[in-house]
Amino acid sequence: MTKRAESKYKINRRLGVNLWGRAKSPVNKREYGPGQHGQRRKNKPTDFGVQLMAKQKLKGYYGNIGEKQFRKYYEEAVRRKGDTSENLIELLERRLDCVVYRMKLAVTPFAARQFVNHGHVLVNGKRLNIASYIVKDGDQIEVKEKSKQLTMVLDAAQSGERDVPEYIEVDHRAMRGRFVRAPKVSDVPYPVQMEPNLVVEFYSR
Repeated sequence: MTKRAESKYKINRRLGVNLWGRAKSPVNKREYGPGQHGQRRKNKPTDFGVQLMAKQKLKGYYGNIGEKQFRKYYEEAVRRKGDTSENLIELLERRLDCVVYRMKLAVTPFAARQFVNHGHVLVNGKRLNIASYIVKDGDQIEVKEKSKQLTMVLDAAQSGERDVPEYIEVDHRAMRGRFVRAPKVSDVPYPVQMEPNLVVEFYSR
């Protein structure tokens, strides 16, 4: 397990929110930040601070994507026609690891990324181990036959922590599903408020 995955709940405490809406989150018991200075009183954030926090929340939610890669998503969102913040969310939601997470085939985005990287997922019948692969409308996503009885997959599918959004179809008996369409920001079931418009403001300074 990577150091980043091991410390995923530090992201929650640093941001002060239960980012994935999980019962295990330490924020449920300790709403202050990690470390010896975590309980220090915070000053009112600046506009820059608010924008930075919005970016860190969005990056963290999708498995703590690296800054270089996240900025590429922003640049691609700007290049496309339409609302940049909507385009940014669409690109993030089309990531293969995110689709696996949305299908409830993994408990967390970190587990979904590892699941894809280890070659357990088929896209249109072909094994794909690139977590950042951009899924297209109508693509069929399926768990490899030998992996369908893995405890982590069965536990995730039966979890009542979250529901499968409308823009994804899934059959948990067959462990397969389909990416139906691109979501709008309002379609995405974030447990906390996300503000992609502030992320756009942060990068366009």
